[in-house]
Amino acid sequence: MDLDETRTDIEESLGIVPGFLDQLNDQDLVNEWPNFKRTELEETVIPGKYKELIGVAVAANIKCPYCELFHREAAKLHGATEQELAEAAFLASATARYSAILHAEHYDYKVFEDEVAQIGEHLQTHMAAD
Repeated sequence: MDLDETRTDIEESLGIVPGFLDQLNDQDLVNEWPNFKRTELEETVIPGKYKELIGVAVAANIKCPYCELFHREAAKLHGATEQELAEAAFLASATARYSAILHAEHYDYKVFEDEVAQIGEHLQTHMAAD
């Protein structure tokens, strides 16, 4: 697409050309838009609701209010409930919390890797029995 086609496609897709995209130089806008459109507006291997819940969790961990707002609202558009958003927030905090614990303890990665494998084997056995 050229610049005019890109701008038209953005307007047709979003209703406007948002300022954060409009501020990109012309070549970057032409290059960036197809990737943004594919990952944010089109179906990919990960369903939209789950992609946006992942986005909420990542945004919470990088402490980006722009990303938090965008992904939270996009998740709602994909049918996410307040309960699902709350769980995504909790899981984001748990990941960051346990990462902090493991790093602060300088926990041996190989030991952790072995323990994760043992836990996985245990869970597979118990899930197969259920």
